[in-house]
Amino acid sequence: MIQKAIDILKSSKSVFVLTGAGISAESGVPTFRDADGLWKNYSATDLATPEAFARNPALVWEWYHWRQSIILKAAPNPAHYALVELEKKFSTFLLLTQNVDNLHRRAGSQNVLELHGNIFRARCLSCGNVQEHTIDPDNEVNNLPTCSCSGLLRPDVVWFGEPIPQDVWQQSLTFLNQTDVALISGTSGIVWPAAAIPELAKKGGIKTIEVNLESTPISPIVDISLQGKAGEILPQIVQKL
Repeated sequence: MIQKAIDILKSSKSVFVLTGAGISAESGVPTFRDADGLWKNYSATDLATPEAFARNPALVWEWYHWRQSIILKAAPNPAHYALVELEKKFSTFLLLTQNVDNLHRRAGSQNVLELHGNIFRARCLSCGNVQEHTIDPDNEVNNLPTCSCSGLLRPDVVWFGEPIPQDVWQQSLTFLNQTDVALISGTSGIVWPAAAIPELAKKGGIKTIEVNLESTPISPIVDISLQGKAGEILPQIVQKL
């Protein structure tokens, strides 16, 4: 099956990649949605909402700084680096990620779109300015991050109940409609709207390859479904292109 995936990519000139939490999990980054993601008895659904931030911005920022500290201890894994090498082999390439951890950029990927934002950026609630923001151990939680305009900053991520950035989604769909193959890795296939990508690709006559630890709802839809660690499968594919 891996050889079939290699053959599809060899015959392609343009590649679209979608990644999800499974790739980052191989770097030791928790998904923050399961029981292991509990923090001080709060779940992600308790804290990653506009309402939670409005009620207690200090608590939400404390959680995000904790998450940043975990991610900063992680490093890109072989799957991230394989996608960097894959990008070098195609003049037309786009990586759309559902992850907010910045690991694709740290690995060296260039053409990256972030569907759910980036945990190392913050957005001003007053002027809308977006800026880099990383944990500062000397900045106590009660000193809330603020913009140069004195407005309160919030994490530049998509919270539950918020729409995804339409410019990112439209750029992704435009590229998808013109590509030869869609490679989907480390995603459960249940988080919308990214879960629609395999079906959209199929309707457009685009070849689809899935790489995931186990079967997902999109496995019956794709042309090739490879089960196993992305950090093992993706390097094998890229090395033979």
